Amino acid sequence: MTIAPNDAQRGASRLYRTMRDFVQSMDDTLPGKFEISKEGIVHDMMSPVKQHELTVLRLRKRLEKVMPEEIVAHTGEPDVEDVPEGILRRPDVMVIAEADMEGDGTFDPRTLVAAVEITSRSNPDNDWIAKLRDYPLLGIPVYAVFDPRTGTGAVFTDIHGTPDGPRYATRKDFVYGEDVTIADWTIPTHDLPRYPD
Repeated sequence: MTIAPNDAQRGASRLYRTMRDFVQSMDDTLPGKFEISKEGIVHDMMSPVKQHELTVLRLRKRLEKVMPEEIVAHTGEPDVEDVPEGILRRPDVMVIAEADMEGDGTFDPRTLVAAVEITSRSNPDNDWIAKLRDYPLLGIPVYAVFDPRTGTGAVFTDIHGTPDGPRYATRKDFVYGEDVTIADWTIPTHDLPRYPD
């Protein structure tokens, strides 16, 4: 049997809506965080630990100290969503204009200035592999990863087309203690907590 493109698109759309309904129904029921990637539902089963949450807090405060007042480093809901791509994500820190937060529903990922993730101990590949694939597909121009396991990170920029879809062309690695530039703003990374061995 041949599936016409419109049938395939409708089928993908139905599958995405089913996954989205499941994620919404599970969000307050099971521990951890649910997201939808190009590969399906992602469940980070571990509740965030103190080091993760303290890193989120310190990065948010440091970014907001150097950004203009109309730009915020948001650390909560709602998610960013691209229905046609079938992706629903919730970055740890979303750099976004306050005006783009108005209204109902999820955030349009193309309004984000940057997304910042702090890797979890339980599923670091979600940040280093899956989101590195999904975020340029969503049009998020800057993606920063902080890894408390190793005290290192990277900032990815310059989306360009590849045979496998949009990807970041530039990667700048850093170690904790160095200053790091995210979009137009440079912040220190000293005193960011590490996960215990």
